[in-house]
Amino acid sequence: MKPLSECRLYGILDTGYVEQERLVSILLALIEGGIDILQLRAKRNSQEEILAMAMEIAPICRVAGVPFILNDYPELVQEAGADGAHVGQDDLSVAEARCLAGPGKFIGKSTHSPEQASAAALEHPDYLGFGPLFATPTKPDYTPIGTEDIRSVHAILDLPIFCIGGIKLSNLPTVIASGARRVVIVSDLLQAGDPAGQTAACKELLLNC
Repeated sequence: MKPLSECRLYGILDTGYVEQERLVSILLALIEGGIDILQLRAKRNSQEEILAMAMEIAPICRVAGVPFILNDYPELVQEAGADGAHVGQDDLSVAEARCLAGPGKFIGKSTHSPEQASAAALEHPDYLGFGPLFATPTKPDYTPIGTEDIRSVHAILDLPIFCIGGIKLSNLPTVIASGARRVVIVSDLLQAGDPAGQTAACKELLLNC
């Protein structure tokens, strides 16, 4: 499995954008394009449905060497065969999530300001999400934080930071120029006419920064 330190492009299989029956085909396209790490986010689905989807996705990611993360449900990680879980500011602490997920599993945490990022780092997550940088329909209630703090957050924190929120191939050069080393891209990959090609184009920019 690829170590987090080598992961640059984080994809999210979001059932708000992708029908359940298309998850595997989109997953395979993202892997073909070079996705480094992948999360399943299914806000409208039951735990039973999430577990069933995760158990289908996990072995595909394992064969590809792509770390597979569950959003919100660390208690399902071991049964699903996932590699970790991601929690938000209002969810469990990193320690609680790590206890539920089990030993050797990744735990990521969302942050929405430099202050939150610094506080979250004290919980010793394996990585942080930082954003939303831009307005995004995925998180319509969150105020965009812009790109001004990207460089300073990277300067003070020594762990993988994935910038997130409204990032697309079209604005990725601006995000990289602002100091980002790793990004999460959702709708721009999932809704692309050629998800594999779009993923590859984003990955190339990240590898060349």
